[in-house]
Amino acid sequence: MRTSHSGRAAAPGHSRLSVVIGAGGTGGHIYPGLALADALRRAVPGAVISFVGTERGLETRLIPDAGYRLHTVDMIPFDPSLGARRYLLPAALVRSGAQCRTILREQGAQVAVGMGGYPSAPVIVGARMAGLPSLIHESNAVPGRANRFAARLTSNIAVAFDRSRAHLPGGERAYTTGMPIAAALAALDRTALRDEARRALGVPAGARMILFNGGSLGAARLTEAAAGLAERWRGRDDVHLLIKTGPAALEETRARLASTGGDAIARAVPYLDRMDLSYAAADLVVCRAGSATVAELASTGVPAVLVPYPHAPGDHQTHNARVLSDAGAGLLLPDAETTADRLAALVGPLLADPARLAAMSGAADPGPHAHAADLLAERVLRLTPTTPHLEFA
Repeated sequence: MRTSHSGRAAAPGHSRLSVVIGAGGTGGHIYPGLALADALRRAVPGAVISFVGTERGLETRLIPDAGYRLHTVDMIPFDPSLGARRYLLPAALVRSGAQCRTILREQGAQVAVGMGGYPSAPVIVGARMAGLPSLIHESNAVPGRANRFAARLTSNIAVAFDRSRAHLPGGERAYTTGMPIAAALAALDRTALRDEARRALGVPAGARMILFNGGSLGAARLTEAAAGLAERWRGRDDVHLLIKTGPAALEETRARLASTGGDAIARAVPYLDRMDLSYAAADLVVCRAGSATVAELASTGVPAVLVPYPHAPGDHQTHNARVLSDAGAGLLLPDAETTADRLAALVGPLLADPARLAAMSGAADPGPHAHAADLLAERVLRLTPTTPHLEFA
């Protein structure tokens, strides 16, 4: 059954610009969708922007909290691990596509956007049913199944990385916008914000900070290695570990840090609501290699040890990570090798070599990411016949 969650957005009016964005599941699809929505609002104040997702993902919290309306539809993942349930996918797609067609009509939508992930595919199907223009944005270096399907239903394709083109139907006509990131990160001056950030995060004076970021839900492998590293280094006063665990592992991790003495140099948190502060305070990030994270690191220039999630479809996180490691801005560490001992051997020398950290930071190529939200918004607005062409900063 379709439901909706109301944010702080105004009720839709069909005379205004109306865009419906499909984004859900994980933060890697949701945060770029929110960055696009904010860019559209900056370009067309009063625009009606709403989202489509499901009841399963982080969208049920993140999108209403950001002030946007969320519609939810019945859809199942594009996941071969479903086994026999995968045969339900065509029927689910038709059903959820019809639900999206109704949403698009009720919202008076002029264009639909799919940001990737299984909740976005029905939006493109619904736009096709309703005869509306649509656009997809592919955030990963190797596209997911949902966008490989959706690319067959629209002629408007945008990608975060040039290397995505070869993997998408019609990829030769794709436009590289970069990865939409939050405005606070696009304009981040790490040096200017560093002192404030370190005070806000409780980083001791003179200590080098390592940020462990396992993505929107945390990563058990990274949390385990970070807790082990904190135990190993508990007697040091020159390092500080900030560990984002996700909500599920928070209490267990805090208990372990307390029992081993690791809490002398480490702090576990469920979320990082101010990524600008986190990046400004960090000397090094140990993280998964989701596309949003890679784009943020490229834009902000934070040196990184990238640990790709080994079960990502098409091993796309490894391909994402190579965008940074090939440039010299990050080091790629296989998931199976990510232990406290391995991190100590790898990270210890890095922290002791400020010149190398500075070189890694300088090697980061912001590319189009800092302006990607505005670039993508401009592509969306070109599909709306009633909206005049606007100049973006």
